[in-house]
Amino acid sequence: MNQPAPRPSTTQLPAWQALRACCEAAAGRHIADEFAADPGRAERMHTEACGIFLDYAKNRVDAPTLALLFQLAREAGVAEQRAAMFGGERINRTEGRAVLHVALRMPAGSTLMVDGDDVVADVTAVRERVRRFSTAVREGGWRGHDGRRITDVVNIGIGGSDLGPQMACEALRDFAHRELRLHFISNVDGIALDRLLGTLDPGTTLFIVASKTFTTQETLTNANVARRWLLGHAGSEAAIARHFVAVSTNTEAVARFGIDTANMFGFWDWVGGRYSMWSAIGLPLALQIGAERFDELLAGAHAMDVHFRDAPFEHNLPVILALLGIWNVDFLDAPTQLIAPYHQGLHRLPAYLQQLDMESNGKSVRSDGHAVGCHTSPVIWGETGINGQHAYFQMLHQGTRPVPVDFIGVLEHPAHLHAQHRIAFANMVAQAEALMRGKRAAEAAAEMHAAGLPQERIDALLPHRVFAGNRPSNTLLLDRLDPRTLGALIALYEHRTFVQGVVWGVNPFDQWGVELGKQLAGRVLEDMDRSTDINAHDASTTALIDRYRRGARATDPVQHA
Repeated sequence: MNQPAPRPSTTQLPAWQALRACCEAAAGRHIADEFAADPGRAERMHTEACGIFLDYAKNRVDAPTLALLFQLAREAGVAEQRAAMFGGERINRTEGRAVLHVALRMPAGSTLMVDGDDVVADVTAVRERVRRFSTAVREGGWRGHDGRRITDVVNIGIGGSDLGPQMACEALRDFAHRELRLHFISNVDGIALDRLLGTLDPGTTLFIVASKTFTTQETLTNANVARRWLLGHAGSEAAIARHFVAVSTNTEAVARFGIDTANMFGFWDWVGGRYSMWSAIGLPLALQIGAERFDELLAGAHAMDVHFRDAPFEHNLPVILALLGIWNVDFLDAPTQLIAPYHQGLHRLPAYLQQLDMESNGKSVRSDGHAVGCHTSPVIWGETGINGQHAYFQMLHQGTRPVPVDFIGVLEHPAHLHAQHRIAFANMVAQAEALMRGKRAAEAAAEMHAAGLPQERIDALLPHRVFAGNRPSNTLLLDRLDPRTLGALIALYEHRTFVQGVVWGVNPFDQWGVELGKQLAGRVLEDMDRSTDINAHDASTTALIDRYRRGARATDPVQHA
């Protein structure tokens, strides 16, 4: 396995040092003043590709700062690591794997050789199986055990096996099959699944169990509950094969569950969960929108791949977003990043990006095992923009720390929603302007004076009506929200995450941080059903387990009797 060429830590790179000095020199600058001094700023600070327009002029950067950020990307080896990823090299070095989500959306007939295998040929074969199966369900050829067609599809997964498909299905509801309803179950507490099963007809329900290893505790627990529910109504093990399919690589476990392995859709160890919606993990979406539309999603993502691979850094959407994010996190001390879509279809996008970003780059150790020496992934959060305005935008405007925002709008809209769309779009643009401009004391005082307030009242209110402004944001405008543009948008954020990981020196494709909690949960589970612990815990954990035991004895109908 090729080892990465040693390089200095990120904070030792010349561009990083120059950016630190640049940040200190520009501490008193205001974005609004930059606009006033530079009439051509907005014209220069935008770029577009693949149906997405990016305006990044409302960031606390100038031309020299941007030049240094692009220099930082070059010094950190972004171009080299990008080429290594597209070339199938094992850039996920802690797990010894290639990183080939880009291969999942390559057109049929393309070639990418990895260890002597053409991975695109393998991808195309699985894609064709997904096509045949989704078409059979959508057209009524695939039927339940009692001969009726499928009306409800329940995806049982967690993490990348849930967030990506669910986000995409919500975004593309306008393209959904009229007679198929999609549902997503991930929480293992059983409440959501119990409520859902009470609304479903066993004879017309199809379950997709999405787990690469087919051992994921949460997913298999929910899948077994659904299995028992189906058998309780169908009465025959043979019904399992008509109502359950799997997205997995564990043939033996899938067969043991009762699923016909002919209806098992596989993927590969070079597909990380949070990058997997382009694979068979996207089966729920293919069922909802159809195979042809799913191909359009892949084509949009592939177009963004080509743009990311070929466009110069200065016009490269993922590179620009990534570098501005690094500037905000490490130089402007902005620990969070808000995602604010002004389209209801994208309401699950912030949750999806939370995993994509924080599971990828939320790390304090570089790929070489040394401490990173700087901040990495910000906390990603968000909600649809209009809702956010009436919840937490107060903090954005007048809080004590900057919160960079990605505003996301969609230009095309149904004609009958024109009035509502105008309001949403106007609010999005106005919020970005307000965060940037702010309101200075003289302006606020003049407004109150014009409203007839006495000077004493003006003096009392003035501190509360001043907005510092100078809050950075990006605005991304999608031509339309369709499969192709959604694919490009998600790929854009994937590649932004990759670039940031390269610059920070971390591996964006492993997730060792999720393991410890899983390991300890197993020990806690062992002790919860015992009268005393057999595993060592701290006093707080022991007390919590004991409290659960007492509560379980009080509510267990068998023990209570």
